[in-house]
Amino acid sequence: MSAPVAEQLAAFADAVRRDGLDDTRAARMTGHIRDIVGICIAAGAEWGDDPVTRVVGGWGGPGAAGAVGRALRAPAPHAALVTGTLAHAIDFDDTHLPSVLHPSASVVPAALAAGEAAGAEGALLLAAVAVGDEVCCRLGMAGYDAALKNSIFFEHGLHATAICGAVGAAAAAALVTGLDAEQVAHAMSIATSMGAGILEANRTGGMVKRVHCGWAAHAGVAAAELAAAGLTGAPTAFEGRFGFLHAYCREAADVDAVTDGLRERWEIDTLHVKPYPSNHFTHAVIDAALMAREAGIAPGDVLGVQVGLAGPVLRTVAEPPEVKAAPPTGYAAKFSAPFTFALALLGGGGLGLSLGDFTDERAADPALRALAGRVRCVRDDRCDAIFPHHFPAVVTITTASGEHELAVLENRGSPQRPLDAAELSLKFRDCAGGVLPAAQVDELDAVLADLAGLQDLGTIARLASPA
Repeated sequence: MSAPVAEQLAAFADAVRRDGLDDTRAARMTGHIRDIVGICIAAGAEWGDDPVTRVVGGWGGPGAAGAVGRALRAPAPHAALVTGTLAHAIDFDDTHLPSVLHPSASVVPAALAAGEAAGAEGALLLAAVAVGDEVCCRLGMAGYDAALKNSIFFEHGLHATAICGAVGAAAAAALVTGLDAEQVAHAMSIATSMGAGILEANRTGGMVKRVHCGWAAHAGVAAAELAAAGLTGAPTAFEGRFGFLHAYCREAADVDAVTDGLRERWEIDTLHVKPYPSNHFTHAVIDAALMAREAGIAPGDVLGVQVGLAGPVLRTVAEPPEVKAAPPTGYAAKFSAPFTFALALLGGGGLGLSLGDFTDERAADPALRALAGRVRCVRDDRCDAIFPHHFPAVVTITTASGEHELAVLENRGSPQRPLDAAELSLKFRDCAGGVLPAAQVDELDAVLADLAGLQDLGTIARLASPA
């Protein structure tokens, strides 16, 4: 008879902490942490005087940890709430497929806040983030329905990123805090009662989705602190009749997906790093537009564009077509296949499109709207066949010289087409460079490049803080 899931996950976590990560995986985790820190800095500047930071600032308490991207120190769970909110606020954070989870947005903020408060070092941070992200992704895969090609969480309107992220954040926070294996198990079990997030705001508007990952990070740190203080969770909190998996996914849950092949097979090895600050479903469309631009096709040459996509993504990035061609705001433009195609073909910043391309002013640009209005989105069988393991697009551009087909079946930033070191650095600097002085960006980048040797995690929040 197998040990309870929580016990198996805690044994895995403890072993990774003891043995550390191999060089390849440590390098990947370094990249994911740097990615989140850069995103938080950019999000803090874009959001300005956000309500989460104002509320947390009013809570007070000892400043044991810094919030990344804010000039704020607070108790670790509170700092994690602010950092986690910023990490997911601009839709630029990493993605696991096919679960469609964004694990690092909850796990990294929890590990940074709890680790700074506990006086942890960089090598332990890397191990903790790897474990937390892995736990989060495996819980997501336990709720993935291969027949539906969708997450059961999403089918029920639940934000799996936040719900699974709370548990991953608890694992990471417990590790960097120095809890033993039994306490790590309790921290994760406690966190199964704390995750939350519904997706209605994606459909009808509202800002609350931005705080989902912050709340998960907050819950994870709180769960670890409660476990350290002696609170216990249910030993069968994951697989039990009234446990996490049955409560969210009923009989369709794949419990074995949580523990099969732990340490032999890592879900985090398949994480995607986003090159563009827009909904992930638009990325292959942007890639195709950049390929067309490189091939010499100019916006004025375009008579019409057909964008083939997997059927399930059409409702997010293609419907209703009149709104997608003329998005009301820069934020809405991030969720439009026609508009992101137009933006990329006209030319943007960063790795092809940058944060500065998604302003309200650009969303109202008549030339962009006119080009986006010539884009028609349809369902494509080739895309359906590989979705959601990839988010592909098959784009056909009609010009006076004929039709030009551009098929992007693997996303840039995926394990098959990873961003190289220079591209990752460019993304980080694009996020941080417009907010922090150049010398501060250089110093922070150097610190983040050598996380394994970092003695004081508080250095990160201090250098990531705007003046």
